[in-house]
Amino acid sequence: MEIKIQALKFDATDKLQAFVEKKVGKLEKTYEEVQQVEVQLKVVKPATAMNKEVSLTAAVPGNKLFVTKTCDTFEEGVDQCVDAMKVQLTKFKEKLRNK
Repeated sequence: MEIKIQALKFDATDKLQAFVEKKVGKLEKTYEEVQQVEVQLKVVKPATAMNKEVSLTAAVPGNKLFVTKTCDTFEEGVDQCVDAMKVQLTKFKEKLRNK
């Protein structure tokens, strides 16, 4: 699984990138067929609460799954996105089984 991290309007620290890779890497346990995950980290309005936007796009065979969350910290946003993506991947896997 390939992981691409984009930081928009700011520079992501190595610590943040390592955190994202660790969390997103766990998606492979939910569904092995994930080919690529794109993570976008964006600061929406500096100096306000809930200004960190995290978007996850997972490429699976024949489809793309998308999740976006807005939170106070990028870590919190990544956690929420990964949890939501796990739910989507589980549903996607169930649909494939039922066919």
